[in-house]
Amino acid sequence: MHADGEKFDAIVVGAGPAGTTAALTMAKEGMRVALLERGEYPGAKNVFGGVLYRWPLEEIIPKFWETAPLERQIVDHRFMVMAKDSGLLMSFKVDGKDKAPYNGYTAIRAKFDRWYASKAEEAGVLLANSVAVDDVITENGKVVGVRAGQGAENELYASVVIGADGVNSSVAVKTGLRNPPDPDEVAIGVKEVVELPSETIEARFNLRKGEGARMETIGCTHGKMGGGFIYTNSSSLSVGVVILLSHLMELQMKPYTLLDEFKSHQMIEPLIAGGKAKEYSAHLIPEAGYSRLPRLYGDGVMIVGDAAFLCSYPEGTNLAMASGMIAGKAALHAKKNNDFSANSLSAYQKMLAESYAMKEMKRKSSSHKQLIQNPRLFGVYPDLVGELLADMLHINGELKSLKHKRAIKKFRQKIGLLRAIRDAYSARGMAP
Repeated sequence: MHADGEKFDAIVVGAGPAGTTAALTMAKEGMRVALLERGEYPGAKNVFGGVLYRWPLEEIIPKFWETAPLERQIVDHRFMVMAKDSGLLMSFKVDGKDKAPYNGYTAIRAKFDRWYASKAEEAGVLLANSVAVDDVITENGKVVGVRAGQGAENELYASVVIGADGVNSSVAVKTGLRNPPDPDEVAIGVKEVVELPSETIEARFNLRKGEGARMETIGCTHGKMGGGFIYTNSSSLSVGVVILLSHLMELQMKPYTLLDEFKSHQMIEPLIAGGKAKEYSAHLIPEAGYSRLPRLYGDGVMIVGDAAFLCSYPEGTNLAMASGMIAGKAALHAKKNNDFSANSLSAYQKMLAESYAMKEMKRKSSSHKQLIQNPRLFGVYPDLVGELLADMLHINGELKSLKHKRAIKKFRQKIGLLRAIRDAYSARGMAP
């Protein structure tokens, strides 16, 4: 398809939540959209194991929970401070009985992404699977299409190209909007799906039928920036570890070694015992933070979701959808004015700056560098919590007043009050 012939209004590269949202937003208003996915189907390449919240999906597809392939509604939020041979587990549980719609759901993206893309197709989007875009086509400095192989038959043209092709986005790099990520700008997540009967999951996590739990953990990454997680699906658990790539390189460990250590911990092993490992996967996650966000638009191009480094724990999927929706709205504005220049598409970054998504990233903007440079939060504190609680809860005839004094002395020796205050300030970026 040549530039002087028939072309699409928009090409979206990547059929994850960000890309599908952008495509759906544009198609619902009559734009001709092609959605290109490198996997055999949307979600085939995804490693997501987490929670999908109602916002902003409810705005895009009202009452999505009635038809979407969701796993469990989240009623139990757990956080664990893990030491080598101990763990402190905290739980906040919300009664979800008869209170649909729920705030958050676990989902398996291989199922969810296919369903979501089908909604885009219903709105008129042309979905093309097994299409690996490796270059963009430019004319006079403006992006006018994409290339998925050699020859004119592998060229596709449009007024605007939206890159939603993940951390290693070819669209973002080829257009010069950003460079390939540095090791301190991404984390690597390794995940295993463990099959268990629904009744077993509910018994082990103290849940009613259909209810779910999410559990986040620190102290399982050898003092480096990262953590572990467990999410309950209908009849499986998503179990994994995330660690900053540069820190993993420093440890000189394989990511699956960290995962095996996590799974064998005494606080984790009973939860997954007897489960059958269904699949294992690894994935890069943006960790650059607000201060390293790239330019998100150019002449004839925008980038969204992970491709734009738009990710903020624990709302990566939601921020991806929000960016896709806003990029779609910017493209609709450009279509109305028949102007897809950088000046016109700058509306995307302006609207995004005023959104919850960007304001939330900005709120955590100063934390990323401090977390990277502060191993105490991921090592010293978890170990100290385990050591102090083990001493305090061991009844041996020694007065508690003596144990209190000993605990205070250890805290001062290993951390100190002023350092603890600074650490508390930097750790605010870890808060949900």
